[in-house]
Amino acid sequence: MELSPLEVQIRILPSTPGVYQYYDKDHKLLYVGKAKNLKKRVSSYFTKNHDSYRIKSMVKKIVTIEHIVVETEMDALLLENSLIKNRNPRYNIMLRDDKTYPWLCIKKERFPRVFLTRRMIKDGSEYYGPFSSVKTVRALLDLIKGLYPLRTCKYDLSADKINAGKYKVCLEYHIGNCAGPCDGLMSETAYAANIDNVRNIVKGDYKNAAKHFESQMMEYAANMQFEDAQRIKEKLEILQKYQSKSTVVNSKITDVDVFSLISDETHAYVNYLQLSHGAIVRSHTLEIKKKLEETDQELLEIAIIELRQRFNSQCREIYVPFEVKLGDQIKVTIPQLGDKKKIVDLSLRNAKFYRQEQFKTIKIVDPDRHVKRLMAQMKADLRLDEEPVHIECFDNSNIQGTNPVAACVVFKNGKPSKKDYRNFNIKTVEGPDDFASMEEVVHRRYRRLLEEGEPLPQLVVVDGGKGQLSSGLKALDRLAERKNHHYRNC
Repeated sequence: MELSPLEVQIRILPSTPGVYQYYDKDHKLLYVGKAKNLKKRVSSYFTKNHDSYRIKSMVKKIVTIEHIVVETEMDALLLENSLIKNRNPRYNIMLRDDKTYPWLCIKKERFPRVFLTRRMIKDGSEYYGPFSSVKTVRALLDLIKGLYPLRTCKYDLSADKINAGKYKVCLEYHIGNCAGPCDGLMSETAYAANIDNVRNIVKGDYKNAAKHFESQMMEYAANMQFEDAQRIKEKLEILQKYQSKSTVVNSKITDVDVFSLISDETHAYVNYLQLSHGAIVRSHTLEIKKKLEETDQELLEIAIIELRQRFNSQCREIYVPFEVKLGDQIKVTIPQLGDKKKIVDLSLRNAKFYRQEQFKTIKIVDPDRHVKRLMAQMKADLRLDEEPVHIECFDNSNIQGTNPVAACVVFKNGKPSKKDYRNFNIKTVEGPDDFASMEEVVHRRYRRLLEEGEPLPQLVVVDGGKGQLSSGLKALDRLAERKNHHYRNC
């Protein structure tokens, strides 16, 4: 039974975390959703009976499914949030602005406060996150509070007011949570050093703090202060489980276009991620059929120009995996480390998944074309003289050095040819000698094919390493056939 275009789209979806987008016949966005497993989640819309009229109505209108692959379920959650707010899909229940994800803020002020917030204000303050839950931020704040005495009051701690004795210490000072900068009991330099340590911990550089905790925990345990040791152990565990900010939402990467490319002998695939205000708002992958012997650089340059024009991008900076020439009007960055490199890697991941999905589509709707493309790719990758339409693979086994056996599996035109499978009992080898066993079965197999006038394979694969490969080649040397065939160990 022939599958519909929509059924094919569902069939080729990956089983990874990501965000899916439903479009109608006019390519208007209907819905954005997140998934731990894209294939299972999307399939559920079309296999279940839905009580909701809204869902039934939406499913009837779906014509096209697009998706963005991410690393984690948390990234999927954050990406869903940013896409909904940016694209306003018709069938989404909009997430309210005051219910957005939490950030940790280091306030721009004298003796900075460190606190949780859901609003980012452009006043020079530093924001770290977003975090997958408020619980994570509060645990981190508790950790910071236990490590460094920081103020929580909202007073204007100017030098004049402190020197005039306008403020007095509060309860936080008396219970050890604050060092009393409001009353001149802590210098601005010492407080700034604490804030620097907080920055390092929030950024994920917590090795020194972890060593300090471990030393403290061992000291308490040695003194049989087990409750205190347990308390320090819990803080250490929180520190070790701390998760740094997401790849898909990053306040330090503002408006930028990200491009990546993956290519084979006949096609190139270019993924485009558009970031606005630190969040991914669009993903699109372009397939380019090679006409001449274009380099990857030339293909990426062409794709960048086309995609930026198509989506009317005005970004002045782009991230790419290798050098491209686009003139002086656009800043080209080739990230090597850090958050920028992660976002380029995410783009490349989506390009690879798109290529795999195209292969799956061809396999479903045009199996013969799929086999031809597969054979051409294998010929190029393995540097063969002809396409490997006939492949044979060998493996040996034994039971603790006894009862040695071997097997040969055969593929013809990209499919298993089970009628040609063969099992072998090793006859000439005693004991666990895998190399000699491989030589025997290869020799027996191709001596038989030559005697019966059967066609020989274009590719022979042996399981193992150089020893097994050498043994197989030795057997072929004995049959004087090695000069007409290429062999590789896999």
